[in-house]
Amino acid sequence: MAKRISRIAPWSAGRLFAVLYFFLSLLFVIPMALVLSFVPIPASSKPPFGPGVLVLLPFLYAGAGFLFVATACALYNLAARFVGGLEISVVEVPDA
Repeated sequence: MAKRISRIAPWSAGRLFAVLYFFLSLLFVIPMALVLSFVPIPASSKPPFGPGVLVLLPFLYAGAGFLFVATACALYNLAARFVGGLEISVVEVPDA
């Protein structure tokens, strides 16, 4: 049985992916913060950014994910008007 995705709600998809990107970025930020907390910094050199930047990274990543996914969904909706959308095949799955 073939189905077709004719429209994706940009703001809904953007919110969903913003949350996903936020939590996925924590997989990188938390270990990075732990490593950086144990790395000695010489007194003569000044770090290019403070530890506060690491706190902002998940929020920046989530914001970028929201913006790019919402834009991509809007572009998909525009293209789907001309070509009819993405066709997918689905099958019925019996209840377990």
